[in-house]
Amino acid sequence: QVQLVESGGGLVQAGGSLRLSCAASERTFSSYTMGWFRQVPGKERLFVATINSNGGLTNYTPSVRGRFTISRDNAKNTVYLQMNSLKPEDTAIYYCAAGNAWLAVSTSGYHYWGQGTQVTVSS
Repeated sequence: QVQLVESGGGLVQAGGSLRLSCAASERTFSSYTMGWFRQVPGKERLFVATINSNGGLTNYTPSVRGRFTISRDNAKNTVYLQMNSLKPEDTAIYYCAAGNAWLAVSTSGYHYWGQGTQVTVSS
């Protein structure tokens, strides 16, 4: 059982930056594809970014490409999401997830989820 704990959310003005972190409990962290998703209350959870097990490959939803960067440090069992040029429409609860499906963009590709961290971007 992999436990994931997100941190780094908060309130920021439009155009600002935040860096989210997700710490994993398992030493097998380095074998998982990691993903970030976001969800607005009452709506479905949507894909944001994913990174393969060794960090060499990434994929992003088009609306964040060029603004967000996913990375990982397998020595620290941690995945990051650097978010720049934030917009009010980026406001959501952000979740990290771990799974075995290669660079999955669907929630069904992930087996383990964190509790989420709130990101609020004011205009």
